[in-house]
Amino acid sequence: MKSLLLIALATSGLHAADSIDALIDKEKPSLIQLYEDLHAHPELSFHEEKTSARMAQEIRALGFEVTEKVGGFGVVGVFKNGPGKTILVRTDLDGLPVREIGSVPYVSKTVTKDDAGNDVHVMHACGHDVHMTCWVGTARALVASKDQWKGTLVFIAQPAEERGAGAKAMIEDGLFQRFPKPDVCLALHCDSGLAVGTFGVTSGPATASTDSVDIVVHGIGGHGAMPNMTKDPIVLASQIVLALQTIDSRELHPVEPVVVTVGKFNGGTKHNIIPDKVELGLTVRTTSAETRTQVLESIKRICRGLGIAAGLPENLLPEISLLGPGTPSLYNDPDLTTRVTDVWSEAFGKASVIERKATMAGEDFSRYTMTPDKIPIFLAWLGTVAPEKVEKAKQTGEALPSLHSPFYRPEAAPSITIGIKAMTLAVMNELNR
Repeated sequence: MKSLLLIALATSGLHAADSIDALIDKEKPSLIQLYEDLHAHPELSFHEEKTSARMAQEIRALGFEVTEKVGGFGVVGVFKNGPGKTILVRTDLDGLPVREIGSVPYVSKTVTKDDAGNDVHVMHACGHDVHMTCWVGTARALVASKDQWKGTLVFIAQPAEERGAGAKAMIEDGLFQRFPKPDVCLALHCDSGLAVGTFGVTSGPATASTDSVDIVVHGIGGHGAMPNMTKDPIVLASQIVLALQTIDSRELHPVEPVVVTVGKFNGGTKHNIIPDKVELGLTVRTTSAETRTQVLESIKRICRGLGIAAGLPENLLPEISLLGPGTPSLYNDPDLTTRVTDVWSEAFGKASVIERKATMAGEDFSRYTMTPDKIPIFLAWLGTVAPEKVEKAKQTGEALPSLHSPFYRPEAAPSITIGIKAMTLAVMNELNR
């Protein structure tokens, strides 16, 4: 016997003759073509001019009222279909400065200038091309089945997610004042470790807050054969790198999730020259405001203390600077999470919904709930890896290509098909509640 939820879905039209599956199947060839075009032509954060124009074109053709250049190259599409709730669905637009390694016909060969004027290769190494295609497909499916729901859709295409700045830019440009204010916000994100047909779900805190920290370690340069005549910043910077790891291991509660990673260590020009400065670049990941404050203060204390211990004068002590506002921790509303995952469990099977721990990755989708209205949000992880590859990795211990890897390549067609169906079901369930 069908469950009450499936009966409700059938009543709303999701299992009628013109089903969601049939709608998606009809659109699949053009959607895969869209995906391959997006993948082959990525653009960097805050440079998504052509990508955003394409997204605007796609939903404008469906009857959405479209506004472009919201918070940079952000796109907002509004589709009103009678009285009812308002549901926001987000995709992100930007690619990464990664050189793709692969042989598929649609491999990215894009090279462009970054903000510093350097030539860089660009790749959709985080699955934003899948996100955009699911977004367009969901819009098509919802418009095609508009006789089965009432309410308002707000579809937004957000710039600069990889920089953690696009959501803030759109909100500050009046997203919730200029356009219908949503009752809930929904998003999908590709997962490089989950099998196609599965979803990673976390209720409550789901991603970490992220901060980028620059440290300039000063010294007094000189000849490599006469270190006693210098203050060596490479030695001092090395001590700082090691000491930073004691923040997590010795200053915080043992189960408190924290990551302090030094991803940049630049200094020196020649084997026998001690330089006068070293530049460090850190990413700091935490899941609470209190821990974030403590970690950032500890970084300052350690750098200053080791500089003093090295005998540096006050004017040469390490300089610490925090870049930008950072990305807050994402909090999935528990009630919304339960409603969506119940729908997916019914539609795809309970085994398809996998409860997972919070990740230390960052996502600025978090900002859409951090306004005075406290709008509930939910972001889920979409499986994109062939099941046999996931199983082989489990058996052999071999790591799968991660997000941001030049080797990451999702199983596009099934991932997109399932992503569209999942988001369409989630939106219709919220509209018809």
